[in-house]
Amino acid sequence: MPRFRPEPDSIQSPPVAASRTAVLWCNLGSPQAPTAAAVRPYLAQFLGDPRVVEIPRPVWLPLLHGLILRRRPAASAAKYASIWSAEGSPLAVWTHRQAALLQGWLGERGHRVAVQPAMRYGPPSIAAQLDALKAGGIDRVLVLQAYPQYSATTTASVVDEINAWQARQRRQLELRFVNDYHDDAGYIDALAASVQSHWQAHGRPDRLLLSFHGIPERNIRLGDPYETQCRRTAMQLIERLQWREDAWNVTFQSRFGRAAWLQPYTEPTLRELGRRGVGRVDVLCPGFPADCLETLEEIAMEGRAAFLDSGGKAFHYIPALNDASAWITALAGIAERHLSGWPTRGEVG
Repeated sequence: MPRFRPEPDSIQSPPVAASRTAVLWCNLGSPQAPTAAAVRPYLAQFLGDPRVVEIPRPVWLPLLHGLILRRRPAASAAKYASIWSAEGSPLAVWTHRQAALLQGWLGERGHRVAVQPAMRYGPPSIAAQLDALKAGGIDRVLVLQAYPQYSATTTASVVDEINAWQARQRRQLELRFVNDYHDDAGYIDALAASVQSHWQAHGRPDRLLLSFHGIPERNIRLGDPYETQCRRTAMQLIERLQWREDAWNVTFQSRFGRAAWLQPYTEPTLRELGRRGVGRVDVLCPGFPADCLETLEEIAMEGRAAFLDSGGKAFHYIPALNDASAWITALAGIAERHLSGWPTRGEVG
């Protein structure tokens, strides 16, 4: 029997390359500069996300583009300018540094994986990073997000964006998603180590405030587990610190619009504590692994002013985990567990 010989112009399947694995470290993002011109497209993308604002599009988009995006960018730009560093946006700086440290830690453990930062809004975009990974021969990606507590407004939005990218691909990537790590022991230990280190250097407060980003109460009624996970994180941290039961609060910040959001709200709580004569308050934001506008401006500046102006004596903001070794170790542990079974040590898959 004669052997089959393909015609010169027949279509051939591409060769199967050695499997390569990557981690996509996703965060919210930030404007490229602390100017109204740079903030406007960032806010348009952020507030235009139907996961973030669940108002019907025909109602919301005219309001967003006709009113909000004409007034808000200048005020937001001034806030960003107050925290901008020589390196740029603190959130972007820390997110890139965390990605590099995570890749280094995994490499020391023998894992040959690329770790790339990606932003849901603004550069480097999720789509651009996935394009680059695929072009570089990556065919398996673990999606790990800088949101310890799951919410449709954040976690699900990233998944939506990745799925939209996948839908455009002829050959799709193999994906795994980490939905949350709100009660991960390493994460809780890293938070506790951060608080204890601050207390060793500055003494202990009269009250500890754990401030999480807020979301509308309606989201919880519709089934979002975010509030439960925030409170579970807080309780486990308090138990790990062995802190006094009557000397801490969970609050929620960053409310937007007129709808009821998760309560109690952070700033009114700080004002009330000041009026009650609480001497010193320490604030930690466990849901923000990287310092950003919401921690450095809203808490460390506005929150401080609210407490001190209301009669408080001392205010301490405990920095986010950022590049703390305990945090990177915890993050690597989470990544390792979810990478299990994938070729990460040079194997061919």
